[in-house]
Amino acid sequence: MITVIGLGEQGTADLSGAAKAVILGAEVLVGAPRHLAEAQCGAEKIVWPSPFSKARPLFESLSARRVVVLATGDPMWFGVGATLARWFGAEAINVIPHAGVFSLAAARLGWALQDCLCLSAHGRPLDALALHFQPGRKLLILGRDRTTPRAVQDLLKRHGRSASIIRTLEHLGGAFERIGEVGDDHADLVTLAVTVALDPGARALALVPGLPDDAFQHDGRITKRDIRAATLAALAPLPGEMLWDIGAGAGSVAIEWMRAGGVAVAIESSAERCARIALNANALGVPGLAVITGTAPKALPQTIPDAVFVGGGVTAPGVLEQAWAALKTGGRLVANAVTAEGEATLLAFAATHGGTMTRLMVQHLEPVGGFHSWVPARPVTRYAGIKA
Repeated sequence: MITVIGLGEQGTADLSGAAKAVILGAEVLVGAPRHLAEAQCGAEKIVWPSPFSKARPLFESLSARRVVVLATGDPMWFGVGATLARWFGAEAINVIPHAGVFSLAAARLGWALQDCLCLSAHGRPLDALALHFQPGRKLLILGRDRTTPRAVQDLLKRHGRSASIIRTLEHLGGAFERIGEVGDDHADLVTLAVTVALDPGARALALVPGLPDDAFQHDGRITKRDIRAATLAALAPLPGEMLWDIGAGAGSVAIEWMRAGGVAVAIESSAERCARIALNANALGVPGLAVITGTAPKALPQTIPDAVFVGGGVTAPGVLEQAWAALKTGGRLVANAVTAEGEATLLAFAATHGGTMTRLMVQHLEPVGGFHSWVPARPVTRYAGIKA
């Protein structure tokens, strides 16, 4: 059993009697140097390993001893408690929480915590915050260090959100508590409260599939907006699921999949397009998109996908078959074709593996002289199948 005790700005001084008793009974105490120095007990004291992601062997070696972990704030909010529970199971962890900075910030500002989106810039790409820059949203952001307020302010500006209101909250719950605005002198442990506002002329991008084509940098190799929305509906993204986007082009399908909460790998043969995919992913708030430069099926990753989209290269030998073989049971395969040869390949694949075939045709109203006429885009044949 590992007991995790949350600490506030006052450290061990404002712990309950029960929490102090647990510390006194510990054989091993793990925490930051400041917290270990405050703890009055006879336990062996071990400073956090760095990085903490490599600490698992340490805790495994201590499995026969009474271990107490001292953590900042609420250990289950982006904290060590959640990591330990994931490693060893909830039954091996006893958590004594403390009011975290999100709760304290909401209390100071009079914000209803259930109406806030609680995020962290610690140990994560800052660009990932941009996914949540919808107008009117209230964001509570745990800072990485004292540079975070200025960096978030700059990020908001780059995304047309410089009108947003930012409050900085430092040393919450302690004698040096301070609430202010973005400046040049902040504590390393700083929390930001952001009310997102749109600048004049800027646009908000929805989280549902079907972003405008010009939201992406591309060279024409992109699954167009209307077809993309229909494609993602067939792929049916769910939070945490893995997508392979084969022949990714501009990466639009993989990016929208991730904006819906999934993870993705984009496979694209052109190095120039791969660089563009990475730029699009950063700009649209999903910098975690993995990009592989190569040609399928040779470049397919070793991961097991929940869904596969083949947007380019459906006629390449082995692509559809190897993608299907890699899918887990219940996984979805969606493939689009615009040529007769691609359509024939999909028809043959459907005859072997089952699934549905759909022809998607879109027309746009465009001016013709002084009048308007419907101009059809090239029809797209879509295959969609679920692996039994």
